[in-house]
Amino acid sequence: MGKDTKGFFRRKWFLRIISLILALFLFMYVNGSKSGFLRQNTRNNNQSSALMSNKSVTLRMPLDVTIDNNKYIVSGYPQYVKVKVTGPSALVTTTSNTQNFKVYADLSDLTPGKHRVKLKTSGLNSELTSKIEPQYINVNIQPRKTITMKVTIRLSTRDLDNGYKLGRPHSDIQTVQVTGSRDEVNKVNRIVAFVAIPHDAKDNIARQVTLQAIDRNGQTLNVVTSPTTTNVSIPISAGSQSSSSNDSSSSSSGSEEAKSNSRATSRNDSSDSSSETSQSSSSISNEDSSSSSRNQ
Repeated sequence: MGKDTKGFFRRKWFLRIISLILALFLFMYVNGSKSGFLRQNTRNNNQSSALMSNKSVTLRMPLDVTIDNNKYIVSGYPQYVKVKVTGPSALVTTTSNTQNFKVYADLSDLTPGKHRVKLKTSGLNSELTSKIEPQYINVNIQPRKTITMKVTIRLSTRDLDNGYKLGRPHSDIQTVQVTGSRDEVNKVNRIVAFVAIPHDAKDNIARQVTLQAIDRNGQTLNVVTSPTTTNVSIPISAGSQSSSSNDSSSSSSGSEEAKSNSRATSRNDSSDSSSETSQSSSSISNEDSSSSSRNQ
């Protein structure tokens, strides 16, 4: 029995079948590993391609102006500019999210007057390229000037419709500092706190008002006041019309009361007169009856 079993496993056809099965398994294993390797390589290549591909994005960036702010005032430049950033997709995405660069105009070597200046960027990765819109700006550089001026209160009206009167307004700030370019500061005529007064106001008014620097023509100037606001209080009291109105109503009330008392007195007097007349008639009647009695 044992010899037959050993002979069966030693037969050529059996060994050939086993070899074929093993070969099929080995073939399938190798192909599966190769496909997985190819898929992994394809995925890695796609990711690398996506990271290395170029991309563009347009960002809205604030504009920095480099100048000695203690000496000069700059006007005429935009507050924001557009920057088109182009480069590897990963870097562009990171730059778009962080915006860790700046756009600036270097005016440190320029003298007072009007100039045309080219904008630049700093802090941008060397693999990225940028295009600024606009590329050039026009600026006006003026010497800085600061003066002190008195605050003037201006009311929208001096007369109220209900007869009440406005008192003298009061501001908690008497003077302010005015700072700006020399040309603009020289145009300042007065610093005004404008207060709008309702026409039917009856109670005292308290307002926080923004200060305005205006020229001789009443135009607002491009300067900065420090402080920028003031608290204004305006007393309101009853006027002559209101008082006369109250007096006339009191007089009218007194007149009506006097008339009422007069009418009441008249009624009482007529009542007393009627009573006396009645008593007199009764007395005469009694006398006639007694006389008639005596005659009989």
